[in-house]
Amino acid sequence: QVQVVESGGGVVQAGGSLRLSCAASGGTDINYGMGWFRQAPGKEREFVAAISWSGGDTYYADSVKGRFTISRANGKNTVYLQMNLLKPEDTAVYYCAAAERYFAGSRYTEYDYWGQGTQVTVSS
Repeated sequence: QVQVVESGGGVVQAGGSLRLSCAASGGTDINYGMGWFRQAPGKEREFVAAISWSGGDTYYADSVKGRFTISRANGKNTVYLQMNLLKPEDTAVYYCAAAERYFAGSRYTEYDYWGQGTQVTVSS
């Protein structure tokens, strides 16, 4: 059974930075396309960023482009989300997801496994 575990959330002031980590483990010896989504109170879950299993392809939501960077450890199902210049509107629970495919992109239905989420709070 595949487990996806996020870490690194917390409280930060506007303009600050946080780095989220995510590890997918427990499945067969394959690489996963990985992604980050977030959900703010009273809002739907939205796409943040995605990365291919090789790390060579990435894709970002317009709202985070230029501020967030997704990356992954070579040859591992471990991904990171470096978040800079954080804004209060970035406050949400951030979810990591894994897909049994090279690259899953922005649609949450393309992902097979999900973590429990980690809270990010940006104070103004």
